[in-house]
Amino acid sequence: MIRIVFVTPQGKKIEATGEVGDLLLKVGQAAGLPLEGTCEGQMACSTCHVVIAPEWFDRLPRSSDDEEDMLDLAAGVTRTSRLSCQIELTEDLDGLEVRVPGESHDMQRR
Repeated sequence: MIRIVFVTPQGKKIEATGEVGDLLLKVGQAAGLPLEGTCEGQMACSTCHVVIAPEWFDRLPRSSDDEEDMLDLAAGVTRTSRLSCQIELTEDLDGLEVRVPGESHDMQRR
């Protein structure tokens, strides 16, 4: 099992587990976090935006140009922002810390 630590907008830490190959989005949703994933991983929205802890960010595969384009539409984006639907869990991500932004704004859903 891969352990993930989600930090809520209020600063509460919620531990969740997933298996190798699971998407971070699905693990967060199963833990009750407000990650919509409206487009179901098709990168047509930014409702699964998360901020990866800086010490973990470089361990992730590089984001695609399409993911970067969607992040441009998300509110509260930082240098370590990613779409959780694009992060597949690996053994190297055991202990990953992820912050759920307090604000969300999906430009595709005006």
